[in-house]
Amino acid sequence: MGRKKQLPILRGVRIEDIGSEGNAIAKIDEMVLFVPGMIPGDIVDVRVTKKKKRYMEGVALAVVSPSPDRIKPPCRHFGVCGGCRWQHLPYDRQLFYKAKQVTDNLTRIGHLSIGQVDPIVGSEKIYGYRNKLEFTFSERRWLTREELETAESLKDSAASSEQQWLTREELETVESLIDSTVSSELLPGDETAASTDHPGQPVPAKTLAGEKVSEDPPVSGPDKGKLTHGTLALGFHIPGIFDKVLDINECLLMSEPADTIRNEVRRYALERNLQFYDFREHRGFLRTMFVRITTTGEVMVVLVTTDSHSRERELLLEHIAGRFPEITSLWYVINTKKNDSISDLTPIHFRGSEFITEQMEGLRFRIGPKSFYQTNSRQAEKLYGIVKDFARLRGNEVVYDLYTGTGTIACYLASGAVKVTGIEYIEEAVSDARLNARDNNIANAEFIAGDIKDIFNDALFIERGRPDVIITDPPRAGMHSDVTHAMLRSGAERIVYVSCNPATQARDIEVLSSSYDVVRIAPVDMFPHTFHVENVALLKKKK
Repeated sequence: MGRKKQLPILRGVRIEDIGSEGNAIAKIDEMVLFVPGMIPGDIVDVRVTKKKKRYMEGVALAVVSPSPDRIKPPCRHFGVCGGCRWQHLPYDRQLFYKAKQVTDNLTRIGHLSIGQVDPIVGSEKIYGYRNKLEFTFSERRWLTREELETAESLKDSAASSEQQWLTREELETVESLIDSTVSSELLPGDETAASTDHPGQPVPAKTLAGEKVSEDPPVSGPDKGKLTHGTLALGFHIPGIFDKVLDINECLLMSEPADTIRNEVRRYALERNLQFYDFREHRGFLRTMFVRITTTGEVMVVLVTTDSHSRERELLLEHIAGRFPEITSLWYVINTKKNDSISDLTPIHFRGSEFITEQMEGLRFRIGPKSFYQTNSRQAEKLYGIVKDFARLRGNEVVYDLYTGTGTIACYLASGAVKVTGIEYIEEAVSDARLNARDNNIANAEFIAGDIKDIFNDALFIERGRPDVIITDPPRAGMHSDVTHAMLRSGAERIVYVSCNPATQARDIEVLSSSYDVVRIAPVDMFPHTFHVENVALLKKKK
């Protein structure tokens, strides 16, 4: 059997552009090279990790000459946490590349002609803008380089003398290195890939050889067993590694009291020796925690645990409620599945109100533990304003709002239409949508729960009327082909397509282009410091 061909190291590669999913792009002999984490203008040495006929993928070994656009990221976790991959790029340049991503997808990938292109709408707040974050408990904490170096030093110090004693904190640091084996999936190639990156960049950890320095401490909480505080984390998953979580004390994307609540929950859990979840073994007590904060100042916390140890769960929830009286709504979810999704589970109300309230242009929207609401509340108001502008309702239209969520767009447009019908597959969201319509005295909005591809069809048009205007705001995967073909049969004069993924939007609009022209688009930045961008496209029926 022949040896696997060694892929090359390319020296002095100039990054020219940023493509889909935020990957930087270089050109090597007419072949595209994707390099994550870099920005246009960087000159880098790259180890090629994958080579295909039309493209290559690689990882930067060193930045030979940084781009003049490159800035220092304010977050200490940059380069490790995958949440803010563009913090090293000035915000005006982020907006430039997001707008370019939209037009490139529609014109080059979708092969579409576009009429008017509006300037991208930037976010007034570029930090503290998120209204929801999910934090993960894990027994397998991701170790930073500083921690590895400290642990190596302590291990060497302990081994130098039989008389050397370690403090509890030092012991836990060494134990964490022994017990945590870190996957090298994030950094393909050799360990030098991390040596020139941001100081907080993780490197593949080596398990220390030799005897353990002490016995494990006694465990008094749920799931008694091996438990070392130095290996536990409450934070965010490391990108591309399912079982490693970065322990964080601060996230710049969400305002207080999110950090204070998360840190207090961690402190309490460690004090009580509560078992954090192990994604490999599928065991443990604490799984995830959601925090939502509205512009009205209301706070919702949802704690997700396994089905055991109800007493410990009750004590933890009581502690959270007592420590944070500002929490408006407190819930928990029991999840015994092998994935973290709660969309098919039933949240259980523990304390406070059963919902929190968001406000937009005089309308109030109730949000439950499973409700979808745009993550950037203030940008959502700008986004829906564009949708209303594109819809151009005159008061006599029948409107269908697909993927309506909690009915925010439907309620927002109802005053300008004869009737609005919203369709959503999450039943809890539809219940909230009906309540939102009721609470805002909207009598001409109806909501249907079910799979949109099964509901939005000719039979529905006969029953409730053919649409004059269709609003669609699907998830990142875009629309099912049955939905796009139903749109073509509907005869709607206008379609307003809101998308968080320009690639799938381009794919869907290409199908619709047989009967519709793209007359206007308006990109909106809902997620500063990420490569994600929303786009609103106005499609008009061809004459």
